[in-house]
Amino acid sequence: MGLGGKGGAAVFWRWWAAGTTSGAGSAVGAVALPLTALNVLDASAFEMGLIAAAGYVAWIVIGLPAGVIVQRLPMRTVQVAADLARAAAVASIPLAWWLDELTIAQLVIVALVISFANVLFDVANATFLPSIVSKEQLQSRNSLISGTHATTQLGGPSVGGVVVQLLGAVPTLLVDAVSYLVSALLLRTLPDRRPESPDSRPPMREMIREGWRFVARHPVMGPCMWAATAVNTVCGAQHALYALYLVRELHAEPGLVGLLLAVEGVGTLVGAASASRLTARFGTARTLVGSGFVAVAGALVIPLGDGRPGFAAFAVGNVVFAGGVVVLSVLTRTYRQLASPPELLSRVMATVRFVSWGAIPVGGLVAGVIAGLLGARATLFVFVVAAVCAPLVLLASPIRRLRDLTDHQESTAGSQGVPIT
Repeated sequence: MGLGGKGGAAVFWRWWAAGTTSGAGSAVGAVALPLTALNVLDASAFEMGLIAAAGYVAWIVIGLPAGVIVQRLPMRTVQVAADLARAAAVASIPLAWWLDELTIAQLVIVALVISFANVLFDVANATFLPSIVSKEQLQSRNSLISGTHATTQLGGPSVGGVVVQLLGAVPTLLVDAVSYLVSALLLRTLPDRRPESPDSRPPMREMIREGWRFVARHPVMGPCMWAATAVNTVCGAQHALYALYLVRELHAEPGLVGLLLAVEGVGTLVGAASASRLTARFGTARTLVGSGFVAVAGALVIPLGDGRPGFAAFAVGNVVFAGGVVVLSVLTRTYRQLASPPELLSRVMATVRFVSWGAIPVGGLVAGVIAGLLGARATLFVFVVAAVCAPLVLLASPIRRLRDLTDHQESTAGSQGVPIT
């Protein structure tokens, strides 16, 4: 893409600052939005599942075309427009509340707008990074990004819970809206990429099919995608049920809800910090499989106990689950960025996220339905079954015989079938 060069480091840190700012605001909003639904609008379990699903459903609708859209449009313009759309959507909630017009339907619509903006923004972001970072730095930069996300997840919900307790859930959402505006201003300073000439563009369907075939037929990327899909199904259920479980079944106050949700950041931070050390000792493939089993253990612990033991189990399980998931995420994301041809990268990212992130709204909706029948705790136990599928998929693939994921490329270089880069 030619976005790197001598100014690549400065560009990276501005890009990182933009993502960190919006991530911190979103972490605050992640507490304020469900508490708005629960405490202001008295949402049911199904409505909580619907809101959670709306926040990710765009991956099912435009997940595959997103890779082609990002490839064809100026990347910076896509990112800035997504930030502005998210800021406007979030800011509409306090406005409607002050006018006494806020409804569950509006929360669902806001979540949908954010969802569609997130798809384009995330694909553009994942495509942008390899253009400003060397291959040797890619895993460490991905670990830094995950560690930064962990820090915002650690501090954001805690701050959000306190602010909600002081000001109320709805006014706290303004923090999230402002963070998107700051991010947009920072991204405006980044170099843009000239889009392809319309004359050189193959049909969108053909481009989507090419990206899909590359991922689906790849003996390493394919299983990694399905493992991520299993994990994200669990994440969708958790997003839908965590606030409901803490408020309705463990009877936690808003400040404690924020604190308990924030401990996910501890697990993410530990996972991000240890990913490189673990892979140096055990190899990326073995670490990947191990991280899947760690995530299963965490998911099993989360719904155990009542009262203070219940709070402790939730915190410990959340840390363990997040730690396993972030290692899996860092390793699979880095491998995709390294093993994908540059002209296919945006479509590879979009394909994987169409499938794996598309599972999040499905998990959220299914969890909302089951929780209406069995309760949030029982539903969280049900979704442990989905978590188990992640390491089993990896063990059923060629990954089980590898020390490092890149070993497969080296052993099959020159063979027919999967393109080797």
